[in-house]
Formats: sequence, C-alpha cells, structure tokens
Amino acid sequence: MPPYEIAIDEGEWAGWSSSRGDPFADGTGPFYHRVENDAVVCAMRVEPRHLNGGGAFHGGAMMTFADYCLFALAGALGDPHTVTVSLRGDYLGSVPGGALLTAKGELTRRTRSMSFLRGLVTAEDQSVFAFDGILKRAGGQ
Repeated sequence: MPPYEIAIDEGEWAGWSSSRGDPFADGTGPFYHRVENDAVVCAMRVEPRHLNGGGAFHGGAMMTFADYCLFALAGALGDPHTVTVSLRGDYLGSVPGGALLTAKGELTRRTRSMSFLRGLVTAEDQSVFAFDGILKRAGGQ
C-alpha cells in the first residue's frame, strides 16, 4: 500500500482504503476505494457540503470524485504517479444529499506514457455520471 493510502478498519467504510495528503481531495472528500472481483470500486457519501444551491450534488464535486476514481484505478494498474491530461463527463441524473455514490472504471488503452480510462458513477443503482479521462505517467515513464 502506498504511504499516502490508509486502510479503514472501522465504521461505514471498514474494508475500504482512502488516499490522504492531497490538500484539495482531503478538503472535498472523503473518497474511498477498494478492489471487488478484480475491479476497482470507488465510493463516497454525499454530505450537505457537497450540495449545490438547488440541493443536489454539485457538478464540480462530481468531477472531483471522477478524477479521484481515475487515480485509484491507475494506482491499481501499477501507475501510482500520474497527472490528469483530460477529464470529460456526462451528467445522467441528479443526486440527492445522503446518497451513496459508487464508481467503477476500466482501462481502455495504454501507451508508453499515457493511460486512457473510462468509468460510470451510480447512486442507489442508478447511473448518474459517465466519465473518461487520460492520465500521463509522471516523468513519461
């Protein structure tokens, strides 16, 4: 487990891991991830501070969660040091406060220095956000 990753062993998130040490993600999360059936799953619980003025999960918070998921997936694939080149998303539905968000993703292509990934976020088993992104391995590795 990388030094910035912590294992959660109690409460709602027992059995999950979370990354710490990124000031932005630490302030916007918390976000969690684990491996289920050989696939990385990310999750978060929507809190009141994540809501927009209309009482739904904020679109910027959704993009932040999707970005976290890209990095969790890349880390599981052996690329712990990457930077986002591109992140695109399609909003498919509204998410209320208190909802449990989960996301799964997959690698679609890999080059010498880039990983191309896509994923889907669900809330209470409803698809709410589809995303794809490109991550560059740090140092062009």
